[in-house]
Amino acid sequence: MVGRVLAGHARRQGRDVLALTSSEWDITDPDAAERIVESGDVVINCAAFTNVDDAETEQARAHAVNTEGPAHLARACATAGARLIHISTDYVFSGTQRQPYEIDDEPGPVNVYGRTKLAGEAAVLAALPGAHVVRTSWVYEGGDSTDFAAVMRRKAAGEGPVHVAADQTASPTYVGDLAVALLEVADGAVRQSVLHAVNGGEASRFDQARAVFEAVGADPERVRPVAGDPKPALRPPYSALSGRRSVAAGLIPLRPWEEALRDALRAYRPGGPLPSTP
Repeated sequence: MVGRVLAGHARRQGRDVLALTSSEWDITDPDAAERIVESGDVVINCAAFTNVDDAETEQARAHAVNTEGPAHLARACATAGARLIHISTDYVFSGTQRQPYEIDDEPGPVNVYGRTKLAGEAAVLAALPGAHVVRTSWVYEGGDSTDFAAVMRRKAAGEGPVHVAADQTASPTYVGDLAVALLEVADGAVRQSVLHAVNGGEASRFDQARAVFEAVGADPERVRPVAGDPKPALRPPYSALSGRRSVAAGLIPLRPWEEALRDALRAYRPGGPLPSTP
């Protein structure tokens, strides 16, 4: 999702884009990176094993994609003289604090996905100290996809109550806004190595679901809160990210999450793409 929207936005800006799927470029193959990356390239790694629950039972695959793959990319970029922007996650944090995580707060992932992503961050910066690691959170598109906002939009079109977890809080981030931030970093506007790129504010899944219902004209009272949503993998109960230091480093602030969500859903047309810019 991120790769598709990012590539589309970059092409509309007139950039020279080579966007490869996982079947065209398997990042777990170290030789592939060396064949593809060239001097002067800016590589934005949108590849990841993102199924948090499956990562618990497919640990070797999650490690290969989230840790070893980024390391291969970083080494290839270092050899070729290319730049690298690696996307990471709020799940590198434990969720034990109740204020947005800053860039240098102590990580402590509670699941395999988070641990492999944290190890990937370290591997990238070890192999290519000039690389950028961009953490984001709860990325959604809201269109004909399987992200949380899209699922809630479809449920809003139905009837009856919808039960949603109220004990998980993070920073919902619209993929189009994230793409804009990533291209800012690609243009060299930001020097900080580790960045947080999220829409402003924080929300629980319950808050986000109600906001989706309101945006599409459905009754938000149909959304009912539940606690302790059981899943194979633990989630950090609180993983909102602070963009304060990223903005200080030069990143343009992303707009509030409520505004981004409303615009994304209002712009949606069945069968058509969402806009990739605010």
